[in-house]
Amino acid sequence: MSIDAFRDAVESLTSPSSNYFAITPSDNVELPTATKAIYVGQAGDVSVVPLRGSAAVVFRNLQAGSILDVRTQMVKAFGTTAANLVGLA
Repeated sequence: MSIDAFRDAVESLTSPSSNYFAITPSDNVELPTATKAIYVGQAGDVSVVPLRGSAAVVFRNLQAGSILDVRTQMVKAFGTTAANLVGLA
């Protein structure tokens, strides 16, 4: 088992992500956990619904390997062309 020197530290929005998961864009299903950011594995557009909002916003022309620094509840299939997305929470 790994030793976690920071296990008793309080997590914040600026602390490194301790939970990450593959994102499958969906027009109906919310993410299992709200994100701190999204890693973009393959370039394209990402359509997200803000954590405290209801209308989708499209971030266009994201480069492969970039980090989209957003708190979101949903990544929509409609409008998302980027692939290999990873939620960082």
